[in-house]
Amino acid sequence: MSSPRTVVSEEAAAVRRFWRGLGLPGLIDVHTHFMPERVLHKVWDYFDTNGPLIGGLEWPITYRKEESERTLLLREFGVRAFTSMLYPHKPGMARWLNGWAADFARRTPDCLHTATLYPEPDVETYVREALEAGARVFKAHVQVGAYDPADERLQQAWGLLAEARVPVVMHCGSGPAPGKHTGPEPVARVLARHPKLRLIIAHMGMPEYQEFLDLAERYDEVRLDTTMTFTDFTEELEPFPRQALPRLADLGNRILLGSDFPNIPYRYLHQLQALERLEIGQEWLRAVCHDNAADLFGL
Repeated sequence: MSSPRTVVSEEAAAVRRFWRGLGLPGLIDVHTHFMPERVLHKVWDYFDTNGPLIGGLEWPITYRKEESERTLLLREFGVRAFTSMLYPHKPGMARWLNGWAADFARRTPDCLHTATLYPEPDVETYVREALEAGARVFKAHVQVGAYDPADERLQQAWGLLAEARVPVVMHCGSGPAPGKHTGPEPVARVLARHPKLRLIIAHMGMPEYQEFLDLAERYDEVRLDTTMTFTDFTEELEPFPRQALPRLADLGNRILLGSDFPNIPYRYLHQLQALERLEIGQEWLRAVCHDNAADLFGL
């Protein structure tokens, strides 16, 4: 029987073969989770109990490892840059998370300095502080935070981010379970006021794929990440409509690789294989797995 370390080494070798076969220098993953360990363990506990926000699904965490092991594994995969997607679920939490994320970025040079936000009185202040500290990407989780992204308290913050041209990865689709403010309509209201906001729709907007593609076609700065989409796990639950594949090809310069590592119920390699089997082409794969994010973040 293979040891866990042997399995990981074999997977790392397969991931490297994937991107080397595309002629890439590595991968850039815009949707990976690093957060304070006690917060992450609470997230894992929630997955273990099949909570309602994950649709009551069986969701084993494949990479339940210590922080240092997780960063090492991404490097073994050849991920040149990744993020520390973290998010508050209540007021008074975002500023503290941003402090942790700034420290994590300082000690983890291949992590894109990530920050977050929440609709609360001091949100404009701490978003400005995070930008001044060098934040390069923000995370907004509309489902877990249970807030309207068009909340008036967030308008100045969205304006700051649009002006700074700093991307925001937003979980705003209604999968795997809907929230009070998920779906394309609240996001459309944000973009109507801030059309230059560099918004990255997490999970391709699952399950409202087509509606979020509409927004990407309407707004030049809207992008989508591949996180968990096209995998066997997601296709069984919320399949991507095959008639929309030509739209993915047409938006090839605005689709970004995301994985949800480490919180995925399958191997990292499977996300890459799921993209490959779409058969959109190697040029599209190169752009999605590396080049689009390299251009967006100046890497």
